[in-house]
Amino acid sequence: MKKFTWIDFVILAVLVIALGLGFVTYKKIRQTAGKQIVATEQIVFQVFLRSVTLSTNGENPIKAGEKAFITIRNVPYTELDILESKMDSKKTVVPIGNNPILIDDYSQVGLYDIIVTLTDKAQITKDGAVVGGNKIKIGLPITLEGQSYKLNGIVSNIGVVDKKAENE
Repeated sequence: MKKFTWIDFVILAVLVIALGLGFVTYKKIRQTAGKQIVATEQIVFQVFLRSVTLSTNGENPIKAGEKAFITIRNVPYTELDILESKMDSKKTVVPIGNNPILIDDYSQVGLYDIIVTLTDKAQITKDGAVVGGNKIKIGLPITLEGQSYKLNGIVSNIGVVDKKAENE
């Protein structure tokens, strides 16, 4: 009869642990990622593009009603509908007494901040919305790409579309 070595015990322990996890998952005591989905909803999220350099005299290259291809964490995802796109030139604060005011910063000509609102179907989990296998959260880096632009930004707002408000 062969003697057991410590490697045999390690292999046996790993096998017992794997069987135990499989049994616990099968009996629905432990949830896998696919079983954590609560619902599938239409979401809207905003992407903030900071300090975009444009020499187009203030013409926004990202238009509402068009589609933009997005990349999340350097992984291409899909084309999404653009609901809204707001562009504003860089501003600076001018302190005038107790009432500071914002004015255009003429030292940064050609620099703009753009906020783009996109929509997509997302799987809603306990941790938030999941799009293309990625959790969409504020601060997530995203690349927007269209016919004439490829810009990097971050998610700055997320919301679920209210179906009741849409039907009214």
